[in-house]
Amino acid sequence: MSQPSVVLATASYDHTIKFWEAKSARCYRTIQYPESQVNRLEITPDKRFLAAAGNPHIRLFDINSNSPLPLRSFDSHTNNVMAVGFQCDGNWMYSGSEDGTVKIWDLRAPGCQREYESRAAVNTVVLHPNQTELISGDQNGNIRVWDLRANSCSCELVPEVDTAVRSLTVMWDGSLIVAANNRGTCYVWRLLRGTETMTNFEPLHKLQAHDGYILKCLLSPELCEPNRYLATASSDHTVKIWNVDGFTLEKTLIGHERWVWDCVFSVDGAFLITASSDTTARLWSTSTGKDIKVYQGHHKATVCCALHDGPEPSS
Repeated sequence: MSQPSVVLATASYDHTIKFWEAKSARCYRTIQYPESQVNRLEITPDKRFLAAAGNPHIRLFDINSNSPLPLRSFDSHTNNVMAVGFQCDGNWMYSGSEDGTVKIWDLRAPGCQREYESRAAVNTVVLHPNQTELISGDQNGNIRVWDLRANSCSCELVPEVDTAVRSLTVMWDGSLIVAANNRGTCYVWRLLRGTETMTNFEPLHKLQAHDGYILKCLLSPELCEPNRYLATASSDHTVKIWNVDGFTLEKTLIGHERWVWDCVFSVDGAFLITASSDTTARLWSTSTGKDIKVYQGHHKATVCCALHDGPEPSS
């Protein structure tokens, strides 16, 4: 198979992963995933592989192949893997699980290389753009910064006691971090570099974004500049697009009929893909707030999506 310029994948409670042609909304490949549901999908920076986070494993699939079998399986978590992502060169992967741990996996070596104990079910993990800090959010409401150079937790904060942190997102330049919780609230901090190069959180804003749960929050990518947006996907069936300058509401994306679990921006921030319990994924224009395409084919809730429409990193 030739490498597609746009890689779009979704996963569903129907135990399948589907690849789609973004413009035509045609599904061109389906992978059966019988062992568990898939909680999260992530595409490697070079567009070659797709990681699927399940229970309790992570499977790595070849994007440019028709093989139904994974290339590799990562197997030391003991519960649902809720977060997965890659370092910018694609050399290593990170994950977070309901087993209370954050792990790092070198893709060129077997097994798990590092493990950090969060002491509560981990719902979300993001990699700071400096590539040396992982930030996790858990079911007990803790946010922790894991310093990969010192190999320790360098910072802990609890924005709201006993309110699960559902999703974290960091601005591409490392200037802001947003945490979204089960009460529909987004906490926003400026990230400041301290004298020890340790990240410090300075409270900036508290946004009551939704009445229901926020299931995913996401800041817009670098090529969206000078515009900076925050997308929030919710159990109230909507996705809202906020202007980071003042956190004013720009657009409410209305069309999904059930919970919206996941969202991902296109590389220039002009489009947003969303995944919903109504079984569909949708492509939206962030400027008009209208849906352009509906991706139909799953038979149960579509709970995660992944998109890579940018260039591969130069070697």
